[in-house]
Amino acid sequence: MARRTQPAGTDAPAICVLDTGVHRAHPLLAGSLDPADCQACDPIWGSHDHRGHGTEMAGLALYGDVGEALLATGQVHLRHRLESVKLAPPPPASNPPELYGAVTATATSLAEITAPGRNRAFSLAITANDTTVNPGASSAIMVGQPTSWSAAIDALAAGRSIATVDDGLVFLDDAGSDAHRLFLVSAGNVNPANFQDDHLQRSDLEAVQDPAQAWNALTVGAYTQMDSLSTASSHWADWTPLAARGELSPHSRTSVAYHSAWPVKPDVVFEGGNVVRSPAGTSFDTPEELQLLTTKAPLTNSRLLTVTCATSAATAQAAHLAASIMADYPSLWPETVRALIVHSAEWTDAMRKHVDQATSKADLRAVHRRYGMGVPDLGRATRSANDALTLIAQDTIHPFHNGTMREMHLHDLPWPADILAGLGHATVRMRVTLSYFIEPNPGRRGWKRRYSYASHNLRFDVRRATESTDDFRKRLNQRALAEEENRPASADDTGRWCLGPTLRTPGSLHADIWEGTAADLANRGALAVYPVTGWWKENKNRDRSDLGVRYALVVSIETPNQDVDIWTPVAQQVGVTVPIEITSG
Repeated sequence: MARRTQPAGTDAPAICVLDTGVHRAHPLLAGSLDPADCQACDPIWGSHDHRGHGTEMAGLALYGDVGEALLATGQVHLRHRLESVKLAPPPPASNPPELYGAVTATATSLAEITAPGRNRAFSLAITANDTTVNPGASSAIMVGQPTSWSAAIDALAAGRSIATVDDGLVFLDDAGSDAHRLFLVSAGNVNPANFQDDHLQRSDLEAVQDPAQAWNALTVGAYTQMDSLSTASSHWADWTPLAARGELSPHSRTSVAYHSAWPVKPDVVFEGGNVVRSPAGTSFDTPEELQLLTTKAPLTNSRLLTVTCATSAATAQAAHLAASIMADYPSLWPETVRALIVHSAEWTDAMRKHVDQATSKADLRAVHRRYGMGVPDLGRATRSANDALTLIAQDTIHPFHNGTMREMHLHDLPWPADILAGLGHATVRMRVTLSYFIEPNPGRRGWKRRYSYASHNLRFDVRRATESTDDFRKRLNQRALAEEENRPASADDTGRWCLGPTLRTPGSLHADIWEGTAADLANRGALAVYPVTGWWKENKNRDRSDLGVRYALVVSIETPNQDVDIWTPVAQQVGVTVPIEITSG
């Protein structure tokens, strides 16, 4: 396989693996990982992989599916590279929990100083133990609350250089738009001692670990398609897989236990392997055949392949997808890559069953916080189709001025209205994803409530079928009303949003799916992005709205089971690229 592999050039995007180091001499990794790109937060630690975990992550991050690449017969053309920064010292040393954020900041800086012009995604598959997440937590709202580590990741993602102090963070610079960073963070794993028959209940009880609650990170959980054991092995005779095909992996944590104020985590899920149950139900184990093949650091023997599983493996695969998107579209922002990954996700049949069976918002909230938006797909993330049109906008908004809302962006979408109207009562879907990076409140006291933690919050809304654009604007923007004019009543909405405005609003990543008739959708070709409160609004002296804040907006139309081309007329209208007219109000 090493002979068949063609590494990407040095100008290609990279995945920076923040872990225990990487065994650079591995024949499947060496061509994609330069010696200069192997570093450690403390040079005394050495950049080698002292545990093996980082090398396992590197294989999945570089190849995606190592087993598939091994079984292939043709050339393997890689399109991104690797970087490694050793975040964890060799035992018996360890990083003090209060320095996790500072060490992560050092790691990002080392990679960027070495290759300052390189597009990269940071892959972090290390989480803190339960006892370090929220020490002293005494109320439900504390679960999911920011910590110094998660706040550091939020600040780094927003482009800030930071120092961590006892009272919070110190911002060392002004954020530059080209300094924004994409972090992919593992949700954390269920304690193996807690495996049980009802693995979904166990996962719902074990909350996502620090720093995966970070608002600006793409948090990755695990699901599994691995549900069959080899009949050739008598060792696992009569043992049964714990999770059904397409279900949440028994390893994966969720944010079901979070207070509703905090972000939905995980955002998406990738393959993380399965667990088996003994015939008597007294033991649980993880057979190799229900794990993922990957590269191995030869610490105890000369073997160069091993297996791995859980949310670490899922995160490495998510990083592979992120780098693949960057390779296809180098000009996309980190916010946009995050949006496309989530936008491309679909619930499996097993997940969809729980969504469809939800009879209350509480049920739907739990399902959403267990699976996120589901399983992403590279094809859906990077390609439109004749019956599935995707529009992308990257823009900058100025949220506040003197404590009041300053701008609302009204996107007049290049909608295939005539074609949709011609489909009449046929069922169609519209999917909307809004992604942006907040700036965390530097003071720890501001981390107790979401509106005092985030610098700003954005929302989206879509014009209703019976609503004029003018009434739509007035409904969302009080300033558009003349003094003598009454605020128009909200038009009755039609169709159905899967999550709705309440469940989709936590965090800085908002996704939802609308389903209704094509005729109804034909009249919805306007979408607004607008700010709501944040600590910038309440603290006028520190409001950075004048600099503007970026957001990525992704909108898709799907016309399943309809023999109609909605892509071509829109492509002709916009010249294949998708410029979208924006007006401020």
